Amino acid sequence: MKARVIAWALACAAFAVLPAQAQRASEPDALHVLNRLGYGPAPGDLAHVRQVGIDRYIDEQLHPERLPLPADLAQQLAALPTAAASQRELITQYREAAQAVKDGGDEARAARREALRQLDIESGQARLWRAARSPRQLEERMVDFWFNHFNVFVGKGLDRVLVGNYEREAIRPYAMGRFRDLLGATAHHPAMLFYLDNWQSVAAGSQPSSGAGPAARASGLNENYARELMELHTLGVDSGYTQQDVTELARVLTGWTFAPRLTTGASVFAFDARRHDRGDKLWLGQRIGDQGQAEGERALDLLAMHPATARHVSYQLAQYFVADQPPAALVDRLARRYLASGGDIQALLETLFASPEFRSPKVQGQKFKTPYDYVVSTVRATDWPSTDVRPLLGTLRQLGMPLYGCQTPDGYKNTQDAWLNPDAITRRIAFATALASGRLPAAPTPPVDAQALLATLGGGISPKTRAALAEAMPELQAPMALGSPDFMHR
Repeated sequence: MKARVIAWALACAAFAVLPAQAQRASEPDALHVLNRLGYGPAPGDLAHVRQVGIDRYIDEQLHPERLPLPADLAQQLAALPTAAASQRELITQYREAAQAVKDGGDEARAARREALRQLDIESGQARLWRAARSPRQLEERMVDFWFNHFNVFVGKGLDRVLVGNYEREAIRPYAMGRFRDLLGATAHHPAMLFYLDNWQSVAAGSQPSSGAGPAARASGLNENYARELMELHTLGVDSGYTQQDVTELARVLTGWTFAPRLTTGASVFAFDARRHDRGDKLWLGQRIGDQGQAEGERALDLLAMHPATARHVSYQLAQYFVADQPPAALVDRLARRYLASGGDIQALLETLFASPEFRSPKVQGQKFKTPYDYVVSTVRATDWPSTDVRPLLGTLRQLGMPLYGCQTPDGYKNTQDAWLNPDAITRRIAFATALASGRLPAAPTPPVDAQALLATLGGGISPKTRAALAEAMPELQAPMALGSPDFMHR
């Protein structure tokens, strides 16, 4: 048995240097939308898409509000202890724990580590339960897409406790709405203000308001957020802005901070007028006078509807949903729709999914799954019964894609060259073998039924692979299917 597993791993590793094979199946279009709009088929999904048709399925996914969550999933999400925790509560708890460590020594440090570990698990539960079990698969795809677009790193200070709230309040509600609303929500959230240091950015010689908390440690102008706001979030790196534009935008955004002790309501965002640079700014050819917080809102308005932003966002969406090198004609068409619709993300997706480029057989099965794609699609395809996400979080770390763990603001890549290598393939096969055999650490489950798995995946497993499975020992068939080149692509 061990020799067969090793041989299969070597075969898949060798395949890693070859281009993906087009899916040869009786349900190629159904599989295509299940793999691209969501995280692949779960039991019954192929039959559903065949019954309702491609267009109706896409329409269902474009309107997630019409798709109720399963009752057990909704209850489990609501029961998470931090599900209702506010930004203020999370920040207060973090600071109290930090103070306790200073005052209490080893015992307090251990308690703080355990609290943060539990919070990491709860954030993983909320994300992975939804991705694997929600019928709103496109919504989950868009949460993944936009979180990477507006990335924050869970390992940086306060973001250890804020990242789940950031996804819940700044990303998820706007993932299929208007880009300007999404841009504003991320700009005002303390996770982004902290991650890219705008909470410390002040005009030269300014003084923070009394009781402003983190503002008291501000020391001068910080350009980090202004730079990434243009380079990554909106215009794109090659759009023609200058270093002077970065500096001027940073001046515009001085005073944008957070202050739990001075704010009321759900958000702790605060505009501290005493820290704001009140001088005139010349930014992207526009003269901006002293308007306080309104200067930053105007900047977000202009960035959201800039033609370069339309092209940048359109390119990234086409790359995520269609091809690593998306067709230029599709990007042009999407950029025009973006501007015509006022940055309506749903309208943009409608155009994308109706395009001949998206529906072309040439792109089916040609996107290599990221580690996150692979883990979630495996859970869905096998109908994995456990709700313990700890082994899944551990696998994501082993595969080089820890959840919320990208340290750089550009987020995780979704292209083949970022993830395809022999070592990665071997690690994926080890995960597939453990899950399919029911031997994931801390989460023992019954072995996966190979025939049920193959029925779920349908034509997503090619005749060639099925022939190889038929010759294997029964207990190896499910691991081999999940470790096959067919399943590595979407």
